[in-house]
This record gives sequence, C-alpha cells and structure tokens, in this order.
Amino acid sequence: MKKKNLGVIIAILAMIYSFSIIVSAEPCNLQISLINQDPYPAIPGEYVKVVFQIDGIRNTECGIVTFGIKEDYPVYLDPNVVNPITINSGIYSKNYGSFYLAPYKLRLDENALDGENPIEIYYSTKTASSIIKEFDITVEDVRADFEIHVKDYDYNTKELTFEILNIAEADVEALTLEIPKQENIEIKGANRIVVGDLDSNEYTTADFEAILPESQSTINLNIIYTDSINTRREMQKVVEFDSSYFIDRNGDKKNPPYWLFGLVILVIVFVVWRRIKKKRREEERRKRRAMN
Repeated sequence: MKKKNLGVIIAILAMIYSFSIIVSAEPCNLQISLINQDPYPAIPGEYVKVVFQIDGIRNTECGIVTFGIKEDYPVYLDPNVVNPITINSGIYSKNYGSFYLAPYKLRLDENALDGENPIEIYYSTKTASSIIKEFDITVEDVRADFEIHVKDYDYNTKELTFEILNIAEADVEALTLEIPKQENIEIKGANRIVVGDLDSNEYTTADFEAILPESQSTINLNIIYTDSINTRREMQKVVEFDSSYFIDRNGDKKNPPYWLFGLVILVIVFVVWRRIKKKRREEERRKRRAMN
C-alpha cells in the first residue's frame, strides 16, 4: 500500500515538473496597457502622471525586460527620471499580481493640442528588441486668461473699479480678485473680493475702496479661479494706472444739494416780500399825511 501511494506521489510530482517545463517554454508575449492618467484631461505646460501595466512579465523566457518612454512632442521627462527601466522576468509578485506597474511623471508641452495626443513607449525582451507601441494622452487646456484694467476711480469716494474679461475658451467658477500689500496703493476694507462665475468672452467688475496717488503707477493683482476640472488656480496680473484719466472730470464736480437751491429761493422771496411790505407802509404814511 505504501509503495502504491509513493508511486502516485511520484507521478503527481512528475506531472507538475512537466507542466512547469511547458509553462517556462511558452514564448514571451508581453501585453502593455495604459491604465491611468492623472489629471484627466492633462493640461498643456503642466505635469501628467501615467501608469502602464505590463502583463506577461512572469514568463522567464522574457529574460531581462527593458521598458521606456520616447521623449518627443508632446511629452518630456525630468533629468532625474530613470528611463528606460529594467525588469527581471519571472513570477512577479508585486502587489500580489503577476504584472508590473510602471508609473511615470511626464511634462506636457505647453503647445499640446486639445484632444488625443499620441505618445510612444518602447520595450525589449530576450527574444525581441525595440518593440514600439503608441498610446493616447487626453489633453484639454482648461486654464483661463484675463484682460483687466481700471475702469473707474473716484478721488472723492476712493472707489476703485476693475473690469475683468475672460479671454480664454474655458469657463471659470468662483473667480476671486485680490490686491496684495504693495506700494502706491492703500486698501481700505477687504482686499479680496469673490466676483463669481465668468464664462468665456464675458466680463464683470470688482469694486474696492483704495487710496491711489495722483500720478502714474502700477497695481499688482492676484486672480484666483476654479477651472472645469475643479482645480483651484492662481495667476498674477499687473495693471497700469494713470491718474490723469480720473482727475478734474465733470462727473467729479459736485453739484450743490437741492435743499440749498430751496433755501436761496426762500431768501429771495423773503427779501422781495419785505420790500413790498415796506413800500406799502410808506404809501400808507403818505396818504395819512395828505389827509391831515
């Protein structure tokens, strides 16, 4: 009985060994896929993180695998990034999987076009070299840009009004205008105002109370907004201010209040009435003298 069991065990081990030989003899066939892109869509001029999954790496017939990204428009790598990378094939157990994850942080060209932008990866194995595959990175320029100028300034009330035009193709939300501390301008009250949402090619205004010099100067502004992928962004603008446009305007000359006009009329009426009354008294006196 023991000899029979031993024979069964030996047969099973032989089958396992034969199976392992068959598996190891399978040709290397790597499957590469792009499984993640962050942010989605990517933004021209900024970084994008991508993750490639390499399936089939468990096969020892692949030998040493070399994997890399081709640096060409529209993606580039920082100088300290290892590219390409090398992977020893075999039973790969990273994260308890039979695949390898290759993450990369790419710099996207600032002139990358909206839509699908192709990038190339390359890899080689013991049995194949310089295999190239192409993947698409989804790009959309969600950044906004603005034209901003001083629309009005009243030296009497100290009210400063900016006009802001969204000149980008992207709509923005929660647009905020901030005047940081600086020379040539003194803010009274809040230095940050939430303007609200602003669609492409639309404009709005923002009012501050500020003391400005009677000369030419510049105003530094911070513009903060939320883009279409819910990212809060900030940019700086410098606005020219020329006081000559806002001094000695007719609109700044204050008209006398209405009550003053009424008072003048009352004074005139009173003076005229006094004169008339005085004349009547003199006439009555002359008449009495004539009768006597």
